Amino acid sequence: MVDSMGQGTNDNSAAVRHIYVHIPFCARICPYCAFYKERADPAQAKRFCEALVAELGAIALRPKTIFFGGGTPTALTTDQLAFLLDGFQAQLDLSELEEWTFEANPGSVSGRKAQLLRANGVNRISLGVQSFDDGLLQLLGREHSAAQAEASFALLRGAGFGNLNVDLMFGLPGQTLAQWEATLQRALALKPDHISAYCLTYEEDTEFFLRHARGEFRTDAEADADFFVRTDELLGNAGFEHYEVSNYARPGFESVHNRAYWSGSDYLGLGPSAVSTVGLRRWQNVSDYRVYAERLLGGESASTGNEILTPGMKRSESIALSLRTNWGIPAEWVDDRPNEVEEFVRLGLMLPQAERYVLTREGRFLADSVAAAFI
Repeated sequence: MVDSMGQGTNDNSAAVRHIYVHIPFCARICPYCAFYKERADPAQAKRFCEALVAELGAIALRPKTIFFGGGTPTALTTDQLAFLLDGFQAQLDLSELEEWTFEANPGSVSGRKAQLLRANGVNRISLGVQSFDDGLLQLLGREHSAAQAEASFALLRGAGFGNLNVDLMFGLPGQTLAQWEATLQRALALKPDHISAYCLTYEEDTEFFLRHARGEFRTDAEADADFFVRTDELLGNAGFEHYEVSNYARPGFESVHNRAYWSGSDYLGLGPSAVSTVGLRRWQNVSDYRVYAERLLGGESASTGNEILTPGMKRSESIALSLRTNWGIPAEWVDDRPNEVEEFVRLGLMLPQAERYVLTREGRFLADSVAAAFI
């Protein structure tokens, strides 16, 4: 017998404590985003929500964290969100739930939606602001202004959310260090509990990637490093802990869900394109919400197949993910690479710390390159 996640019912999926839910709908397609997403189709969204609840109902779970990402989860209507929340409340044992995050865009936040989420147990919002510069927001294809972002943040606080993250991006085409500092200062003025600051990458199958290939946009590693260092300085002085390469939190507000992911914990991914990893088994759902809904509502699996990871693959992933964090990696993980360790320590990119190795500020900016030396 096989459940809707493509797994035998005798596996240990029921013991998984972390759930990711992919909502693929967006009001507007941003030119830099490579995640699976489509413009919301009201005629299909209800059917998608029914399929998502059906996928959830295939297995009993007692989650510690739930993370709704996308896409834009708040692009769903209030009624559709209520249907999903009711389904999750009915089919999950939420007695040990610590963190329930929803990603939201300022342009799709309303007081009614915020109150609905908070009343149903959602306790963390990640607000996709990206910039507080209206010109850069236009370049990014965002549907909100800087003022709307500030208003949406205030609305969420007013709805009772005591754990708010602001997503920001640096290294944007034409962006100056002064513009980035101004964005950081406006973000800090809101008094968020968490800030995610990502360096723009040019992902395949995006408009930005094509413009980069044509020479319209250029990467500048030196400028990106300056953005990164200034972020660390400003947020550190404001009391934020730099606990992962792109993430900063006030004490006690680190993302529980993301920390689990970076620590290599098992997780289930629900929704189209979502990936699950349980033990050495990994699978992904089909990246088409129409096919996804058709399969699940027809009693079939949404999975596109399974991959069996080797212990070596898991070890490499653990090194790559843990090196990005402020807790680093156990020294024993890299005992077989003494020359590389010695070189990174000599270069000031890595530090020994209580039988572990952690990256310095300079090392974090080069985290992927450092990790590559060990995997």
